[in-house]
Amino acid sequence: MRVFAAGLQHETNTFAAWPTGARAFDEGGIRRGAQVLAARGSDHKTAQLWRDLCVRDGHEFTASLFAWAQPSGPVVQAVYEGMRNEILSDLQTQGPFDVVLLFLHGAMVSSECNDCETDIVRRVREVVGDAAAIGVELDPHCHLAQPLVDIADAVILMKHYPHDDYLARAAELYDICVATAAGGLHPTSAIFDCRMVGFYPTTQEPMASFVTHFGDIERRPGVLSVSFAHGFPWGDTPDTGSRVLAITDADPALAAQVSEEIGLEIYAARAALLPRFPSVEAALDDAVGTPGLVVVADTADNAGGGAPGDNVSLLVAILDRGIEAAAFGAIWDPIAAAACADAGVGATLKLRIGGKSGLSSGQPLDVVATVRAVRERHAQTGLGGSRVAMGLSVWIEVNGVDIVLNSIRTQVFSPDAFTGLGIELEEKKIVAVKSSQHFQGGFAPIAAKVIQAATHGAIQMDFAGLPYVKKSDLNFYPRVDDPRLSQP
Repeated sequence: MRVFAAGLQHETNTFAAWPTGARAFDEGGIRRGAQVLAARGSDHKTAQLWRDLCVRDGHEFTASLFAWAQPSGPVVQAVYEGMRNEILSDLQTQGPFDVVLLFLHGAMVSSECNDCETDIVRRVREVVGDAAAIGVELDPHCHLAQPLVDIADAVILMKHYPHDDYLARAAELYDICVATAAGGLHPTSAIFDCRMVGFYPTTQEPMASFVTHFGDIERRPGVLSVSFAHGFPWGDTPDTGSRVLAITDADPALAAQVSEEIGLEIYAARAALLPRFPSVEAALDDAVGTPGLVVVADTADNAGGGAPGDNVSLLVAILDRGIEAAAFGAIWDPIAAAACADAGVGATLKLRIGGKSGLSSGQPLDVVATVRAVRERHAQTGLGGSRVAMGLSVWIEVNGVDIVLNSIRTQVFSPDAFTGLGIELEEKKIVAVKSSQHFQGGFAPIAAKVIQAATHGAIQMDFAGLPYVKKSDLNFYPRVDDPRLSQP
């Protein structure tokens, strides 16, 4: 059996201030063929797993393009089409193939296409025909569209947020698609629309129990897979929202029954699932009053959701309180980082940090900073042990607070975003990180407490107030208290 794999990922914040071009994908990472199988990164690990499974089972494996860019505004159409067409060209010239495995995101929007994933899969189907099995792995922060599910043989989403199960889901997708191509399975899928827009960390209740429940349901006879599409609230598309997807073996009625069963259970918990983060002041009060190291998440300025990553309002609040045993990072500020690198380690200089990218960036902060460390190519540990580039990065100290400035825009995943520059965290009172949820895996084990704060920035949790224009149905919770009762 011949297996083809490709990946193209971007989580598009349609409210972001600037478009995503070729340079963003160059910075995020573009690999082809043999480069994919030798590279380090979460998408490359997925390709490498699929390669290893093919070797184990005696199948031939071909890797095409794998590309990723940090979340931001819509992808420039020509950039999107160029990468899409490269995948299609490889598929056509190196085929035929029995199985096509695609590692996509599900919330990629280009300047002329609201649903890049469905566009890709539709064109893949045109190339390979109906005989080949097409499998798609998506991030749960996707816009799950019915046409995509209809065209593909199997669509599987990561269940966890943080997404530490992406390899397990890739293996699950491989098994279903290979068995489908061999004629041993006949996947049938159904979607249930929960009529919700939200944010659902799976490390917390009640979502943690739902994830366990999904696994229990997958052990029922005939059920192949259960996925919950959290949706990406900051992407304005016709399909934005939370949905349940069930896959069964040749039983569409069972798929519909399972997706509705789970969807209604999630809908019933909608009020409990709505995030209620404390204000910055309340979060800092709690942090100061809690013994041990407390991690405070700057949730609204998370580059992983398309925010700039240069809002310093939380840092200002920490400095105003005179909290010295603190670390803060990472502020995306290539200009300030370059100035510090030029000044050199040990230098003290006047510096303006943050507040550079737009309205959501807030006001800049003028400080007198001492440069403690400089790394030209700093990196941190990402999901699944992958390495996430931070670029030229510096550690500066301001009034006893250790601050990380970085040049490649990214959220903070792991403590080595700090310790890799020499900042020791053991004696800190507060470590503030620019991330909404992916920091949990790295920081929760070292924290006495984790607090997700309602900070200032582009990723606001006021879902009812998001200025949707393209979303086809505005009858959703929390905009409407009981949208199923109110639906036409």
